[in-house]
Amino acid sequence: MPAVVGAIKVISIGSSSIFNVGDVYSMNPYTEAKTFAGGGSFNTGDNIRINIPRSNVTVSDSDTFDQNITDI
Repeated sequence: MPAVVGAIKVISIGSSSIFNVGDVYSMNPYTEAKTFAGGGSFNTGDNIRINIPRSNVTVSDSDTFDQNITDI
């Protein structure tokens, strides 16, 4: 069944987003990210106290591509 679409105003679209107007069978947004962090890096909350005398993050990543994303 055809879609009937009225006025549309797009303010912004993120880098890994999909914008579609009308009928669609399948939509698959994708993104990739790699994060390296030391001890106590992702703590959230109120009044957090962390005592880490020494925190070292050593990263050795010799490959060029970790996981290739391709359109099918």
